[in-house]
Amino acid sequence: MKIQKGEAGYLKARKTRLTIETILEFAIVAGIVIAGYVLNHTKLNLLTLVAILGCLPACRTLVNLIMLIPHRSINEAIELEISGNTEYLTVLYDLVITSERKSMPIEAIAISNNTVCGYAKNKKVDTAYTAKHIKSILAQNKLEKVTVKIFHDYVAFLSRAEGMNNIAAVEHNGPSRREEEISEIIKDISL
Repeated sequence: MKIQKGEAGYLKARKTRLTIETILEFAIVAGIVIAGYVLNHTKLNLLTLVAILGCLPACRTLVNLIMLIPHRSINEAIELEISGNTEYLTVLYDLVITSERKSMPIEAIAISNNTVCGYAKNKKVDTAYTAKHIKSILAQNKLEKVTVKIFHDYVAFLSRAEGMNNIAAVEHNGPSRREEEISEIIKDISL
C-alpha cells in the first residue's frame, strides 16, 4: 500500500522510492552509453546524445532525493499518541513546508475548522515565520480568518490539539469541506 503525502512514514517511504528511481535512471543512462560504445566503438554517437538527455530526469530525481535526505519521519510512538488524542481532527504528518527562502520540517499538523496547530521538533524552524507563511498561502487561496500556531514544545502542541479535539467532539459532523481544503493546500506546499 502506497503511503500518501500527509501520512505518518511518508518521508521515509518517499526517500526509499526516490533512491530506487535514481539508481535505476542512472543505470539506464549508463547502459545506453555502454551500448552505444560497444555498437559503434566510439563515444561520439546518437546513443550518447540520448544518454545525455536521459540525465535530465535522472538529475531531477536526484535533486528531489537530496532535498529530503536531512528530514526524518515522525517517531511512531509520538504519532500513535497524537492520533489517539485527535480522533475528531484532520491530522497531517511528515510535512516539509517550503517557501522561497526555507524548508521547514513539521512532524504533525492538526486542523479543526479555522484553527491549524503544528509541532516542529527541529529547533531551527522559525515557528513565527512558518505560521505566517502558511497563513499567507491560505489567504492567497481565499481561506481567510484561519489561526495558525506552530509549537516547538510537544506538550504544548498536544494539549492544544486535545483542546481542539474536545471542541470538535461536541460539534462532530466529520471533517468539513474547509478542513479538507486547508489540508490539501498545506500538502501542496510541502515536499
